Amino acid sequence: MAEKEQQAQEQTSEQTHEQTWQEQEPQTEDENTPDKEVGASADNIKNLDLLLDIPLDVSVEVGRSRMLVRDLLQMDEGYVVELGKQTNEPLDVYVNSRLIARGEVVLVDDKLGLRLTDVVSPAERIENLA
Repeated sequence: MAEKEQQAQEQTSEQTHEQTWQEQEPQTEDENTPDKEVGASADNIKNLDLLLDIPLDVSVEVGRSRMLVRDLLQMDEGYVVELGKQTNEPLDVYVNSRLIARGEVVLVDDKLGLRLTDVVSPAERIENLA
């Protein structure tokens, strides 16, 4: 229910923003004055460029298991660790330890890949930050 209310608030906010933007009259510009919107846009692109180079830890979780220390010490080559996931369940994709998607394993040129089947919405990602 809270998600629907949040979506309704976001839509109302977007509509208000669009109406405000549409109600503004176009500004007349002198040839000698720089275009403020282009300058602001260029600044935003520079700021975005800074963020694009931040490294993130991405991991794909196949499954989880709990075991006793006794079992851990008995591990040797050929030991099988039983995982809690079924073979037909999607794998979880984490970015910086936050779940952002689920997907299925695919083969790409003799390498494993992951086809995303479900991606967490941006609103849910923001909600998970708190």
